[in-house]
Amino acid sequence: MTLETLPPLRDMLAEHGLMAKKSFGQHFLLDLNVTRKIARLAGPLEGRAVIEVGPGPGGLTRALLEAGAQVVAVEKDARFLPLLGELAEAAPGRLAVVEADALAVDETALLAEHAPGLPARVVSNLPYNVGTPLLIKWLTGPFRPEAMALMFQKEVADRIAAPVGSGAYGRLGVIAQATCQASVVMDLPARAFTPPPKVASAVVSLTPRAEAPSSDELAALERVTQAAFGQRRKMLRSSLKALGGETLCQAAGIDANVRAETVPVDGFLALARALRA
Repeated sequence: MTLETLPPLRDMLAEHGLMAKKSFGQHFLLDLNVTRKIARLAGPLEGRAVIEVGPGPGGLTRALLEAGAQVVAVEKDARFLPLLGELAEAAPGRLAVVEADALAVDETALLAEHAPGLPARVVSNLPYNVGTPLLIKWLTGPFRPEAMALMFQKEVADRIAAPVGSGAYGRLGVIAQATCQASVVMDLPARAFTPPPKVASAVVSLTPRAEAPSSDELAALERVTQAAFGQRRKMLRSSLKALGGETLCQAAGIDANVRAETVPVDGFLALARALRA
């Protein structure tokens, strides 16, 4: 069997008696036209390793393999391993299926074992209940992919790419944009999924900045943004009081009388550097 001769995804799900599990936040993309578009949005994949989290029945996995990627699929739900095994047989040597919790895996070690020496990207239709913590994990390292194309709930996607001053601008957007160029590149209605979720979804493209903050700067940035947006209605002099308040703002060259949502990403990086000084 080859990728071209594999049965339709719905038939394979029926054959294995598989359904989405709500406790895992699973919503399947079974339309190969949609998954192929996501693979195209992920950039050139020929000769690259791709980590995919939560492949489920393998709709996006098929598209990634068709695009020439060496895929390392991390799946927590053991029910899907036989089905994914059939997909691996149809693409000999190009799909490694790892049964694990993606929040706990060492991506660098996985790539060294299954795709040594290849530049790596992350492309995933992320399970809703772990999407944000996984993104923070990949943004703050130590594993830093060369690019990511990730599907989230639309609300989360908008927060990741939100401009300063908008209602969606917050801690997640600051950390994402401090480390990457982030943009929403595709919207998907709930009806595109099986079963349909209660909300729309969107794909976010993230490309690491050439001069990313150091791990120490990122740790400080997480502290500053947690404090500032934890009390976002307050001026920085109050919300950052435990970290130095007005003195910290002066050291960073930031007006202590403004609120967090008006401070651009560069301003928060300045606050993080001042906190470390």
